[in-house]
Amino acid sequence: MERTLVKDTINKVGQTVTLKGWVNTKRDHSKIVFVDLRDRTGLIQIVGTGELLGSLKLEDVVSLKGLVKARPEKMINPELATGTVEIEALDLTVLSHSAELPIDMSKETLEVELPTLLDYRALSFRHPKIQAIFKVQAVVIDAFRKALMAKDFLEFQAPSIINAVPEGGSEVFKVDYFDHQAYLSQSPQLYKSLLTTAFERVFSVNQIFRAEPSATTRHLTEVTSLDAEFNFIDSVEEVLDMEEYVVRFIFKEVEERCAKELALFDATTPLMSEKFPIIKLRDAQEIIFQRTGRDCRTEKDLAPDDEREICAWAKEEKGSDLVFVSHFLTKKKPFYVYPDPANPEYAFSIDLLCRGVEWSSGGQRLHDYESILKNVHEWGLKEEEVALYLQAFKFGSPPLGGFALGAERITMYILGLKNVREASMFPRDMERIDVRLSTTKQ
Repeated sequence: MERTLVKDTINKVGQTVTLKGWVNTKRDHSKIVFVDLRDRTGLIQIVGTGELLGSLKLEDVVSLKGLVKARPEKMINPELATGTVEIEALDLTVLSHSAELPIDMSKETLEVELPTLLDYRALSFRHPKIQAIFKVQAVVIDAFRKALMAKDFLEFQAPSIINAVPEGGSEVFKVDYFDHQAYLSQSPQLYKSLLTTAFERVFSVNQIFRAEPSATTRHLTEVTSLDAEFNFIDSVEEVLDMEEYVVRFIFKEVEERCAKELALFDATTPLMSEKFPIIKLRDAQEIIFQRTGRDCRTEKDLAPDDEREICAWAKEEKGSDLVFVSHFLTKKKPFYVYPDPANPEYAFSIDLLCRGVEWSSGGQRLHDYESILKNVHEWGLKEEEVALYLQAFKFGSPPLGGFALGAERITMYILGLKNVREASMFPRDMERIDVRLSTTKQ
């Protein structure tokens, strides 16, 4: 008999069906046993004899033949999508037995510490709240794609192995590449900028790698970067407008497609004003000083406390959880940033902050070959290290700009998670590559 999915049983009252899935919960009353069966579409209650269902354990995988019956009105479960029906078990085949569970999967929230949750990742993925995280993340990534494809952007995949380290900043992972030294990419920036000189508008969903010795709740060594770049821009404002459009599109898609998942976390998408506010770095630092007395007015960037404070200011004064911070020091940014002609000490380099943390970086890029070449030398790079990038601009490039968003951070701060590792299916950090590294040392 063809398999019936759990969600479809409500339309099959009086019919005999075959269900396949996992034993989610079990209530054994000796002669009568109640089992909640789970598949990818939801849960349904199974009722059967102790002889048929009594030996089942949680997470056993079964194929079950049963009769779909309407529940008596007083037994309807309004909390369950299939709460108007139940299955009278007629026949059962155990496809796979489960070992004893190290985690109590019956709780609405898994009551274990994050390291334990990750140690038993294959099991924890089965919990509805864990699944909800990645359903939201899938919609975030899909919405990013849809938003840009609607604007005639082309998707590409940037390489993860690069020959040099042109970005600066974060430390990189070295790779033994045959008889040569190579590195894991920190960003697809150079490739997406190069590609705009052929395709005009491009985006990528890429894994990037940062070898920062950081063990904070918001840093990972491998993250999913949502990158976009486009050219023929007249000003940096066009970049901000495009990013704002994409972010609004993402939130709208999450609201429409993930209502159930948001409810599980009592979460809402961020508050947005009619237009995302924008503030220059030095002005933001002055506001922070006036509000807190903390003097960060000469720093090259915003510290975590500063990001939280300027987000609080934006919400209070501008009615927005999101705020753009612009005009970071040119010399502290990569060689391709575009200096503000009015004050070249500061660049059209812009971060988007939301709910107390940086969500993205972006801005306008240099497109003039001679200016880029001059910066390559001033930044201490070698021409051969960025030869392919230079080639694109040597043969003509329009003005361009773009941005990059972190999928894990967006997911984390939409749902109010405490640690970005919760928003990564298989997090990599200083202490873990699937397993805790402390357990693998000889």
